[in-house]
Amino acid sequence: MRILHTSDWHIGKRLAGKERLEEQRAVLDEIAEICARERVELVLVAGDVFDTFLPSAEAEDLFYRAVRRITAEERCLLAISGNHDDPVRLSAATALSEELGIYIYGSVERSPKPFAGKYVRAVEAGPAHIIFENNAGERAFVHVLPYPNEARLKEDKNPDEGFLDKMRRWIAAGERENQAGLPSVFLSHIFVAGGLVSEGEREIDLGGARAVPLDLLPACDYVALGHLHKKQSFRGGLIRYSGSIMQYAFDEAGTQKSVVLFDLDRAGVHNLREVPLQSGKKLVRLEADSVENAADLLRRWEGAYIELTLHLREPLSSMQVRALKEANVGLVNLIPEIRGELTGSAVAGKRTRSAGELFAEFYRAQFAEEPAEELKQLFLSAAEEAYEA
Repeated sequence: MRILHTSDWHIGKRLAGKERLEEQRAVLDEIAEICARERVELVLVAGDVFDTFLPSAEAEDLFYRAVRRITAEERCLLAISGNHDDPVRLSAATALSEELGIYIYGSVERSPKPFAGKYVRAVEAGPAHIIFENNAGERAFVHVLPYPNEARLKEDKNPDEGFLDKMRRWIAAGERENQAGLPSVFLSHIFVAGGLVSEGEREIDLGGARAVPLDLLPACDYVALGHLHKKQSFRGGLIRYSGSIMQYAFDEAGTQKSVVLFDLDRAGVHNLREVPLQSGKKLVRLEADSVENAADLLRRWEGAYIELTLHLREPLSSMQVRALKEANVGLVNLIPEIRGELTGSAVAGKRTRSAGELFAEFYRAQFAEEPAEELKQLFLSAAEEAYEA
């Protein structure tokens, strides 16, 4: 069975207030074209379909139209909720979408209903797994674990069961469902210890201090992960973050976005490869030592979004700022660094520091000592719960 792995669509996400829906539409159209060209049978979306719990009507319309184009009449699509998704809202239309081969795991209270009639179809489903079969009789077992949000973490009030204990229990329960020993994929939206984080992902967004060690992941043929925007892999490439479909933060400038394609059968994974995505504006980081040089540089990058760091001896005037923005409408971040002053670098440093680091800095300023790790985790958990509310 040929499978495509993608994640972190973040439909509706803006950049410095700039709308990017048309870029996202182009990328999702490109994924649909890849599916048709490569004869993909099953598409896995590893969470963060939307950028907010309450996406706009335009964002939801784009999602529904995109998944319909991607599945067409030939393939199934399976999506799970991420930390940016409202799991209930995301799965609200499943009573209709499942008839089209579109399955969504958001709330753990509900299991999808399999529907026949397509070349590829779901033949069995439960709260943590779903089995797909094609006309050749090939089957794939997908073990699903949506983002473990605060609501689910509090479902069991056993005070002796920590985060990793819950994860171990949930993963074990899902693995027990593969009694036939089918070729399998683990689909989840989690933060694996050692993963590389983008500037666009706050520590709160990543689930605070909760990191899942590699040895806790199930022994599936392939692990399809979402959550981290930088594509990366572990253990020979069989454990992968496909990465976001577009560049959403400036530290991703120059990186090639892609989806992951592979074949799965009784012998395991074959023909594993990345397929590059070409759509969407590029993000560029530039530096200059004068307004004149900066304006010349900006004009060379028409059609891109730009972060410009200016090394200056005196502050910019409003007229100079306006001239730079007129040189390229894609200039979204302007960082003046005045020689002899710490203002520019200090602001830039705070912007890129994690929530945990900022909390530790505040605590040290108030109490002249380092905060306990338990206190830091409590702060991050509370901040995440407030963010999800």
